[in-house]
Amino acid sequence: MITRTLASLAAELNGDVVGDDSIVIRGVAGIREALPGDITFIANSRYDAYLEETRASAVICSREPRRASVPLLNVDNPYLAFQRIVRIFRPDLYRPAPGVHPSAWVAADARLEPDVSVGAQCVVESGARIGARAVLMPGCYVGHGVTIGEETYLYPRVTVREECVIGARCILHPGVVIGSDGFGFAFDQGRYHKVPQVGNVVIGDDVEIGANTTVDRATTHCTQIGSGTKIDNLVQIGHNVIIGKHCIIVAQVGISGSTELEDFVTLGGQAGLVGHIRIGKGSMVGAKSGVSKGVPPDTVVSGYPAVSHGLWKRLTALIQRLPQLFQRTRELEERVAKLERQGAEERVP
Repeated sequence: MITRTLASLAAELNGDVVGDDSIVIRGVAGIREALPGDITFIANSRYDAYLEETRASAVICSREPRRASVPLLNVDNPYLAFQRIVRIFRPDLYRPAPGVHPSAWVAADARLEPDVSVGAQCVVESGARIGARAVLMPGCYVGHGVTIGEETYLYPRVTVREECVIGARCILHPGVVIGSDGFGFAFDQGRYHKVPQVGNVVIGDDVEIGANTTVDRATTHCTQIGSGTKIDNLVQIGHNVIIGKHCIIVAQVGISGSTELEDFVTLGGQAGLVGHIRIGKGSMVGAKSGVSKGVPPDTVVSGYPAVSHGLWKRLTALIQRLPQLFQRTRELEERVAKLERQGAEERVP
């Protein structure tokens, strides 16, 4: 069991302890689930009430003054500090040892750098290059001419098709498919004809892609995902899409072909984007939104069709009032009709 004093954790995180820094920490947990011996965190002052309820032995929080019944570890970024502490108490115990499993097939001219791990039933095709300390867990497929950067981790049954490029320290979760054909067909003489998809996919460094997400190869040139971008499960990225650096794309998003996301864009869950538009730097798209035209930088949009978030909230509030407004309109119509009948009767000689 790993144990650390609160004082030693503070020194590692460049934090300050308020309270007893000799307390021994044995694990990490969420603030509501934590037990004595655990350290937990709060990243927002809205949750300060939990400080009086938690059973944790210590709490990581920001440097603003606050009262608590347990020792506090004050840091600049509580969420990031908690992530670092998780790694201290729960290191990666299941990383496979370097080497090629006997049941894997690796082409004679594939290049594996030092300390690569290739799991059972993996296939590495001709001309592929796997960077140092990369991991291919069981059932992965690496196509012809693929490049995978150092320390990149492919979970089971990831498919990377021919000529695609994946950067360093990327994480691809189970079932990810990189380089599937883009959805391109030409209609002629009563039937659809497949348009060849001869481009590839280029993924930068430190990208994480969630389970069963698909990234289509370009028709020509490449589909691109910038360094530092994080993509959730069950996302569909179409051909020739360009995604900038440090974007966040939440579950079940669909991005149509040739759309561009600039850096630091956030897409909420189940958002859908049409093709051939640009989403400006730092913009945010709300969950379940349908984006049918470009979005300027540093803009927040929601709804379908997507409009400014403030306008969408007002429209949603009005929609909720429609039954009352309909009833009121009906009553007014009846009153007007009654007044018209009375007026007509009074005009009769």
